[in-house]
Amino acid sequence: MSKLAPIDKFLDLSDYGRPFAKQIANALKDTKITPIHVTLLFGLCGLISIYLMLQGMYFLAGLFLILKSILDAADGELSRIKKTPSHTGRYLDSIFDIILNFLILMTIANITDTSGWMTAIAFLCIQLQGTLYNYYYVILRNKRKGGDVTSRIFEHKSPRAMTGENQTTVNILFQIFYFLYSIFDKTIYLLDPEATKVRTLPRWFMSMVSIYGLGFQLLLIAVLMTIGYIDLVIPFFICYSVLLILFIELRKKVLTEV
Repeated sequence: MSKLAPIDKFLDLSDYGRPFAKQIANALKDTKITPIHVTLLFGLCGLISIYLMLQGMYFLAGLFLILKSILDAADGELSRIKKTPSHTGRYLDSIFDIILNFLILMTIANITDTSGWMTAIAFLCIQLQGTLYNYYYVILRNKRKGGDVTSRIFEHKSPRAMTGENQTTVNILFQIFYFLYSIFDKTIYLLDPEATKVRTLPRWFMSMVSIYGLGFQLLLIAVLMTIGYIDLVIPFFICYSVLLILFIELRKKVLTEV
């Protein structure tokens, strides 16, 4: 099952690793390896990338960031192939993402002697960018039948555990997820609360906003490191947030059909 209904599928620039992710998932479908194992592996790839950055091996560090993005898609693909959707995997995936984002920026700040306040601003910017993309994406996924609704537009309380899950584990992971993400979710909602009322979001718009997806963000970091501009990563993502307001205003002024 796709995350989106067929009519809503768009060119997702942050999802460049999907073809490779599908190959990995197909190779693992008849094994004992679970989506959670793949999630743990992408977390490990993120940590390896950080280690390589500290060693000055930026090209390899960038490759591991891209591999992390591919595996980040592969765990969901494997879950759909094995028909084992879970809140556990969904929350664990998101928790790993935000922790790795923080550690990656802290590592870059250490390498480039960037101030703590600039690093903190860049982290907030990256998270708000990703949250805007996810906000519109989840709205789109929940508008029609045929899409994946594991993710919800509003995450206010722990969901009921699915088959094969432990409710206590789901509850604990939800609390961690809520603590880490709720401020970003609430901020984006306050900036564009009417988005939940639109009938749909067109493909061209979602393709534009997909440059804020985590996969594309990591690709930009990998490219900047590889071409020798690691010192520009933090200021770049601060400036990159200008598009956030432009996307929201575009949605409000043009995409208003309810």
